[in-house]
Amino acid sequence: MTPRDTLESARRVLRIEAQAIEGLLARLDGSFHDAVELLMACKGRVVVTGMGKSGLVGRKVAATLASTGTPASFLHPAEALHGDLGMLLRGDAVLAISYSGENEEVVLLLETIKRLGCPLVTMTGNPGSTIGRASEVVLNVRVQEEACSLNLAPTASTTACVVLGDALAVALLERRGFRPEDFAALHPGGHLGRKLRHMSQVMHSGEQCPRVLPSAKIPDAIYEISKKGLGMTTVTDAAGRLEGILTDGDLRRLMATRKAEAFDLSVGDCMTRNPVTLPPEEVASVALNLMEQRKITSVVVTGPDRRVLGVVHVHDLWTLQLF
Repeated sequence: MTPRDTLESARRVLRIEAQAIEGLLARLDGSFHDAVELLMACKGRVVVTGMGKSGLVGRKVAATLASTGTPASFLHPAEALHGDLGMLLRGDAVLAISYSGENEEVVLLLETIKRLGCPLVTMTGNPGSTIGRASEVVLNVRVQEEACSLNLAPTASTTACVVLGDALAVALLERRGFRPEDFAALHPGGHLGRKLRHMSQVMHSGEQCPRVLPSAKIPDAIYEISKKGLGMTTVTDAAGRLEGILTDGDLRRLMATRKAEAFDLSVGDCMTRNPVTLPPEEVASVALNLMEQRKITSVVVTGPDRRVLGVVHVHDLWTLQLF
């Protein structure tokens, strides 16, 4: 094959798979809503099952459901027939993936699924199949053709199942009112975990947080800024409530314009009032975006009463490798 042939092959595959997704859009109807409501009402877990390529898709769908607030697990149908069927319990719901709707291993699970009273949702390209007829809700994932040049290997059909699985997971996420902090709780590690760390987890607090009173003199502020190493200090009243901040930049401008009297001034005369603040539950990625937009290097973390809880420096966020 020439490079041109290779690229044309790739374009053909992408066109066919894009058409498969367009076909899903055209057929999307009340059955999708019914599936969401059925899975939402599940008191146990959503048990996803499928064989072969459908099984691989099922593992991905189960993982996406679980990571977005819907308890889910994958049950391999062949292993289920040899002892793993005990993973399925009353109160669970089953999401079966079978393009033909006639997969032997999944068909053999139907008796147990019905005996346990587990509602069944099926993704299939053949709604009138054995598995389709046994289902409370059928999601039609039929495609006109596979992207495989032989029209044999599951390609466009598996793409349709993955995409529809994502749509189910997102609809359930929205139905549950799943919040960023809920997502953070399920993703404590890796890049996502770092992006979703709260301000309270990365801020300089206690003795590490720079603080001076408004009545403090400029030399006292310079000492506090140098000692804490954040390029700024918070300015608080005696109860610890934020009144302003004083930064390295403020000091440089002060020295340039009022050098003769600078060291006799109080911090309250020179501070920046109403600085940018964030609550302790805000996530790191939001803080970094805000600091870059406002072109500031530090943000003060405050409670509802404007009591200073800590300070987050942009370097703290860079070390999390949020990019």
